[in-house]
Amino acid sequence: MPLSSVLDFVTEQAPVLAELSDRIWETPELGLHETKSSATLAGALEAAGFAVEREVAGMPTAFIATYGEGSPVIALLGEFDALPGLSQQRGVAEHRPIVLNGPGHGCGHNLLGTAAAGAAMAVRHAIRRGEVKGTVRFYGCPAEETLVGKVFMVKDGRFADVDCALTWHPGAGNQLMNEVHTAMNSARFTFHGVAAHAAGMPENGRSALDAVELMNVGANYLREHVHSSTRIHYVITDGGLAPNVVPNRAEVWYYVRAPRRAQVEEVYARLLDIARGACLMTGTTHDVRLVAGCYDTLPNRTLDGLLQQVMEEIGAPTYTEEEHALARQLQSTFPKGALEKALDDLRKRGVDLGRPGDAGTDLVERILPPPPYGEFVGGSTDVGDVSYVVPTAQVRTVTAPLGMPGHSWQNVVSVGSAIGRRGMQFAAQILAAAACELMRNPELIARAQREHRDATAGSPYVSPVRDVPGPALDL
Repeated sequence: MPLSSVLDFVTEQAPVLAELSDRIWETPELGLHETKSSATLAGALEAAGFAVEREVAGMPTAFIATYGEGSPVIALLGEFDALPGLSQQRGVAEHRPIVLNGPGHGCGHNLLGTAAAGAAMAVRHAIRRGEVKGTVRFYGCPAEETLVGKVFMVKDGRFADVDCALTWHPGAGNQLMNEVHTAMNSARFTFHGVAAHAAGMPENGRSALDAVELMNVGANYLREHVHSSTRIHYVITDGGLAPNVVPNRAEVWYYVRAPRRAQVEEVYARLLDIARGACLMTGTTHDVRLVAGCYDTLPNRTLDGLLQQVMEEIGAPTYTEEEHALARQLQSTFPKGALEKALDDLRKRGVDLGRPGDAGTDLVERILPPPPYGEFVGGSTDVGDVSYVVPTAQVRTVTAPLGMPGHSWQNVVSVGSAIGRRGMQFAAQILAAAACELMRNPELIARAQREHRDATAGSPYVSPVRDVPGPALDL
């Protein structure tokens, strides 16, 4: 397939993309509060000739940038939210926050959105040169970490005319993301009791905190009676203010994950019963707010095959000695056994990179074979909702050392370095080349859509959320 035009364009634009990703890295913002990050990418795309629609689906930081006309419509998905508590100084291989408990890009979304935006610009370049015809559309998706942005965009019908969707994610290997990410519900349980003097008049109090703790006990007993791939996590976000006051308000925030959407619904229904039981035991009341919910990801072999072919034709990037040195410094701070486990996991899939310390065990400089098709992974992504309404495929590229713990300060360092920028450029090239090939080859799109129709037959998408969030949504 002809690749040179878009590959060269991305290479020429690499300094611009690096500046954009660095700007987002330097101003990390949490979901639905990504004012600067969203404006950075939207402004760059608008300056490049895209028509930009802001505040999409009721979300102040969501936007869609469009260029071209007619079919096919290829969507490129971008993210730009950071994670709480991961503030970290650039280039320092030790934990050194810039702002104590401040946010940081521990998942590399400064790279994710920028690469997809760069790919969209490259496709525009190809359209202007007359090499392809159609519409390229960049989706600026906020709040992926809390599974909000794409869910509400899908609910708002923003993918109704899209033919195929492509995206990527920063990682420690160059390979397809054909695994099945879990479906999930995110819900806050707020309990209401009666305040009283905890020592002088305890009989008059009804502790909302007791209800939270009893709910958590019930949830922990529930773990024995769910599918082994189910995950239930929680944090107590409000436990009262002083020990001598019976808390009249307490709150716990739950995530429920499972391989399929129907399994999440089943476990979640049991969790609702546990919350009601906690109220009966404590004489309290409660309310539940479903913050977000997402579907599992639905792989598409046709689009996966295209991404694999493009990756192999471009070839994996290589890294400088300085980049290898930083990678090894970061690996020295990883939890014990993290690198060994990563190497062992690859070995089980027929890829032997050697032992820790061997050349090539810090930054992977090859295209890895696809993971076992349909393998379940523990994490979730709102890309799942997109994948149930339009054929979708994902890829990951090397932006971090092998064994990198996810959502960590070490990852913040790596994605803010030349390591991350190199992987970002590779991702932009993959997405741009694949999007152009889809525009050149309508049969590929038709095949991907037939596969998608067969996979979703009998299980129509039903949004797991109720209302589109407004600007004041508190996650």
